[in-house]
Parts: sequence; C-alpha cells; structure tokens
Amino acid sequence: MKEMRAEAQSIRALLGGAKFCIDYYQREYRWGTKQIAELIDDLAVNFLESHDAENERSAVEHYDHYFLGSIIISDKDGPKAIIDGQQRLTSLTLLLIYIYRQLGEEEQQAQLADLIFSQKYGKRSFNLDVPEEPERAICMDALFTGMPFENDGHNESVINILGRYKDIEDHFPEKLREEALPYFADWLIENVDLIKITAYSDADAYTIFETTNDRGLSLTPTEMLKGYLLSNIDNSESRNEASNVWRKHIAALQDIGKEEDADAIKAWLRSQYAKNIRERKRDAKPLDFEQIGTGFHRWVRENGEYLGLSGSVDFTRFIKEDFAFYTRWYEYIRRAAETLTKGLEAIYFNAQNNFTLQYPVLLAPLRHDDSEGEIHRKLRIVSTYLDILIARRIWNSHAIDYSTMQYAMFLTMRDIRGKTSSELATLLLERLLAEGETFANNDRFRLHGMNGRQVHWLLARMTDHVETRAGHDSRYAEYSKRGKGGYEIEHIWANHPEWHDDEFSHPADFSEYRNHIGGLLLLPKIINASYSDNPYGNDEPNPKNLELKRDLYYSQNLLAQSLNEETYKNNPGFKRLVQESGLPFRSHNEFKKSDLDERQKLYIKLAEMIWNPKNLLKEINP
Repeated sequence: MKEMRAEAQSIRALLGGAKFCIDYYQREYRWGTKQIAELIDDLAVNFLESHDAENERSAVEHYDHYFLGSIIISDKDGPKAIIDGQQRLTSLTLLLIYIYRQLGEEEQQAQLADLIFSQKYGKRSFNLDVPEEPERAICMDALFTGMPFENDGHNESVINILGRYKDIEDHFPEKLREEALPYFADWLIENVDLIKITAYSDADAYTIFETTNDRGLSLTPTEMLKGYLLSNIDNSESRNEASNVWRKHIAALQDIGKEEDADAIKAWLRSQYAKNIRERKRDAKPLDFEQIGTGFHRWVRENGEYLGLSGSVDFTRFIKEDFAFYTRWYEYIRRAAETLTKGLEAIYFNAQNNFTLQYPVLLAPLRHDDSEGEIHRKLRIVSTYLDILIARRIWNSHAIDYSTMQYAMFLTMRDIRGKTSSELATLLLERLLAEGETFANNDRFRLHGMNGRQVHWLLARMTDHVETRAGHDSRYAEYSKRGKGGYEIEHIWANHPEWHDDEFSHPADFSEYRNHIGGLLLLPKIINASYSDNPYGNDEPNPKNLELKRDLYYSQNLLAQSLNEETYKNNPGFKRLVQESGLPFRSHNEFKKSDLDERQKLYIKLAEMIWNPKNLLKEINP
C-alpha cells in the first residue's frame, strides 16, 4: 500500500464543494425503511440532548458532536470514488434535500444547496454522481425541485431513493420542524462527523475495504455478550448446551434481518431490567434505557449483581432460560409485524407506523411461567393499547416518532412488567380513559402536507372495518398499499373551488375544508386519477357530461358505496352493520358543506368504534 490518510470531517467539510462518483462495486442504493428510520431517530435523539428552544442559533456550535461512521474514498484523477459508504452518503443527501425544501429562507437553503449539488452553465450536477445511471440524477433533481417523478419502471436504486425520501417525509420528528429546524440543519452539517479514509489507488482502497469488512472485522456487541456469558460457565457440558441455544436463536433472528439479533437483545433487556431513562434536560447522563441501546454487552457486565449473575449456574440460566424465552417471543412478534397474523393484527398495524418501540413494551409483561394462551392474551392487550394510542395521537396531530415517544413507552414498559393479562387490561384501560384527547376532540381533523401516509392508514383501517363488519373478507393489505398497484386518497370534492363559491368565499377556505377526513375515501390509484375531475352530483357543473362520482363510487369499496342510495337497498350485510352499530350512515345525492360535516361526524364515530379502549377487556371478558 502506497499511502493512506484518515481524517474526521463534518458533513459540510466532506460534501462542500467535493464531487464523488459511486464506484461500480457500490452502485446500488439498498437502504430500507428500517435503516432510514434508525438514522433519523439517532440524529434526533442526539440533537435534542443538547438543544434548548431558548438558545440562540450560535449556541449550536457548542452542542455535542455525533459520529456517523467511516467512508472509504479512492482519490485518483477526477471525481473521488466512494468505495464504501454510499448508503450513508446517499441517505444524508436525501435528508439534506428534505430539510432544504422545508427551510423557508434562501440564506438558510443556500448552505445546504452547496452540499447537494453544484451548478455550471445552468446545469445542476449532484455531488454524488453515477454517470452511467442518468435516471438517478433525474430522480434526485425531481426530489430537489419538487417536480413529480413516477415510481414505476425504474432500477433498484431509483425505486429505493424514492421510497427512502418518502420515509424521511413520514418519519421526520415533529420536534425538529418549525423553529427547531434551522438549529437542526446547522447541527447536522457542522456537528455530525464521519471518518474519511482516503487511498490513492483503487487497489489500496479495496485492500482497506476488505480489511475493515473481513479480516479486521470487529466483534459485534452480540458476539461480545455471548463471549462474556459463556466464559463464566465453568462446566464444559453446560457451556456447550448454552452455546447451542444461543446459536439456534441468533440464527432464527438473523433470518429476519441482519441486525435483528442485537435489536432482540436490546428489547429483552430493556423490557425486563431497565430501571431508569435519561432525564429530558441538557447535560443529563444516559441511564439504563440508553446504555442498553448503545452497548448492551457492557451494561450486562456492569450490572451482573442486579441481573442475578453471581455464579456459573446463573450464567447458564440466563442464556438457556431468559435469553431463549425472550428472543423466541421477540422473533414471533417480529414475524407478526411483517405479516398479518390472526389475533395479532394490531402488531402489524403498529409496525406500519414504524413504531419500533412496541417490541420492548410487548415483551415487558411476559413471564416464563405464562401459558402460551396467556402470552397471546398479553400480546393482544398491549398491541391493542398501542394501536389505540397511536391512532389517537395521529388524529390529534401529535408525533409518534421514537424521540417523542421513548420516555412514555419506558414508563409504560416499566409499569406493566410481569403483570397478568387481567391486570394489564385494567391498567391500560384506565390510562386510555384518563387521557383528555380522543377522536371527538379534533372534529376538524384533515389531510395536510405532512400526514398523507397516516391518513391513508386511518382510511384503510376504517374501510376494512366497515367491510369486515358487513360480512366481507378483509382486504386491508390491499387498501393499505400505496403507490404502484395500490390505493390513493380520493377527495370527494373535485379541486374546483368555483363550484362551491356559494359556501366558500375564498379558494383557500374551500381547499382546507376539502381536506377534512370526512371528505376523503380510498380508491385504486388508476381509478382515482380518472375520477379526479368528475362532479359528485347534479348540483355541480358538468360541461363534459362526465359520469357522477356518487354513481362511480357504487362499484368501489363499501365505505365509498355508502354514499350511494342503492347500497342501502341491495346489501343486507351493510344494512345489518348500520342497524347493529348505530353508525349514522346515509346516502348523499349531493355533497355540500353540510354533507361533508355529516361524514366527518360519521368518521369520528367509526374511529371511536374501531379504537374503543373497552376493546382491551375483550381478552379477559370474551
């Protein structure tokens, strides 16, 4: 190897004015929702540990730094080639684009723009470039400018770039928006550091890459914990048995995902042993909850007495009983989060909202001596509680991201630890009934620029509930799918404020009211586009003699059909639902402001039925 240089650089220093090409060995961008959500959560938690709303922006200079890992660069003639690290750098670029678009002032935007692209002779050139894939640059340009770009027929990288940008939109914490956003932008580019390892030939760069990812690969926290626990088992036969148990469960977890073994151990230790969590103030020290998250192998070693690890028998039990029990049920829960499982649907629903905090909370009440039936009851009660909590928060425009919810979830986890199913249902019901904000508290809930995915999720749940209660098979998986081959939010009112100027004096008032959830439905993407300009009823202008929406809806899902009077004549299952539930369904020959208000009230009552806190009692009073 001729020469190598390693230096710590901020994101500004790394990306400012530099051009990187993405080497063919690293070309595909493959990050998923999990990785982008974890990146945002980690950044948010570390920023908020230093941030105070009373601070001047200049105080950001003294906020704590955050280390984001290393990248390997081959520095030859022309653009520097990224040998290792394009997943993080592409993801950071997407995050910078998102923040750029949210910042209101040109001066604030300018400092980010320089880190995203350069411009020469009127042509934009992104700092991360793949010349052989021009559609990637076109996609990035569309995201930067806000122009539409269909997620159809593209290569893997472009599809993932579009998907991860959407994840950033959906997952970006409320606490970082508005007033905090310029502070966060400054901190991100100045205080988030990477180690840039530079070689001056491809051969040397690949040697470094292979060394760091193969021969020189450090032990993971999981492997270090395994080594510590096994080394404290004196009897060789017991040690071999414990090792086999460990290997079996780790293999099952890694079958789900690359980092699931570590996530499972964190969830287990937090659920059963975390006594405290960092106070929500600057300079507070990390406690059990955070220490388990950042180094659970060290935490176990330092808390052996608390964990009851005083002798060889204890270490054997810790692996063969505790580790085996909780990782097995973690695996079971994670699979229910990936695939709709009868009786555990709420776990899947929570996972669709990227609510990763549910895993330690779900494990918290489980005990070794529980029967499988009791464990399933506990999982249903806790996941239903979380489902209700999440739906209520979404409806009342409260954040559900990791940094916002971790303190509340720690308290919940601590309070339900080891409880019976009966105790669980009673305790969690009391918590929900004591909350001041329910669906009725926000009778103007509507779609806006930041909650599209969540409104889609609510509508999918409502649509599916109406159909299953009417005796139809569930189509939730179909309704909840977005994008190509999926469903989109349909506005009952076409975007023509002039058709409603008798009730709205200004187009902005019409636009705000049009987005109320009572004026929304779900329709297949291809059909939604074809219906967009149709009038609803005969009271609206129809110069092109288009078919009326109220008639078109009759061929769609039951929530859409409920607007048409024929549904009340020809659908006995739906008529039975209306009679038994008391929900104020009725047909609407026209759709005026008062009609939308009626549908708004209907949707509120429907939400209160789906997410009724008393559903928790069904598990103990079937």
